[in-house]
Amino acid sequence: MTAPPYLRIADDIRRRIAAGDLAPGDRVPSTRRIARDWGVALATAARALTTLQQEGLIQARPRVGSVVAPREPAAPAADRDLTRERIVRAAVEIADAEGLGALSMRGVAARLGVATMSPYRYVDGKDALVLLMADAAFGEMSFPEAAPDGWRPRLELAARTLWSLYRGHPWLAHLGPVTRPLALPNVIAYGDWLLAALEGLGLDVRTRFDLHVLLYSHVVGLAAHLEGERRAEAATGLTDDEWMDRHAADFAALAASGRYPAFTKVIGELESVGGYDLRLDELFEFGLQRLLDGIAVRLGEL
Repeated sequence: MTAPPYLRIADDIRRRIAAGDLAPGDRVPSTRRIARDWGVALATAARALTTLQQEGLIQARPRVGSVVAPREPAAPAADRDLTRERIVRAAVEIADAEGLGALSMRGVAARLGVATMSPYRYVDGKDALVLLMADAAFGEMSFPEAAPDGWRPRLELAARTLWSLYRGHPWLAHLGPVTRPLALPNVIAYGDWLLAALEGLGLDVRTRFDLHVLLYSHVVGLAAHLEGERRAEAATGLTDDEWMDRHAADFAALAASGRYPAFTKVIGELESVGGYDLRLDELFEFGLQRLLDGIAVRLGEL
């Protein structure tokens, strides 16, 4: 996963600060200097400096420019005990509780009780940290040494294990598109187990890989709503059921308008059978079985 130019610029300045090449109070390159040296637009250079300002690493001073911010006093004992594993674990805890949007290197340092720059001795920046987090999360998955008999139980186990992982770490669904897969050991280990389950079925290699991507995408596509649910509830103070109750009259008015006959018909039929509750766990299982049914048809088993 290649970081955008502004993040690569920010990472370079961040490393220079961490290494002591830029000390507190030193001027950092201006937007014009960055634009010239890196061959980027002024807006890109400005975004890199803004990122560092938001992290508290640099400060803007009138008539001077941007300078390295004063170092915070470190907690010596905490710094001595700091490891990459502790940093990753703290970052995962933040993302699990508040989402990736709340994650920052500064926040991780605060959670660990160390100086703002201390985590940079172990991790280059947030992008690198997120990759370490993803690999650590996928490393939580385990599969039995003796796989279940039959391709269908094996694929069910793989999909349900992945769904459980994303249930515990909803932020994983927001790492990037499936067209840009992550080259991480534990991510590949999951794919390896699933691909092994598809061997010996008489399917060509492209079909096997397509099925691997489809099963993975089914999980990720639904899991993307998990963090959305959490954010929406935090922003509105309403549960999903409370939100639907509040907007029930709006949907009823649309159904009564006569402009959407299929929608109106379905709403009426649902009311006659007690309504409809959208539950992601149930939808995951429903979709998984339909995907597996499709594979069975392809194999001539249905």
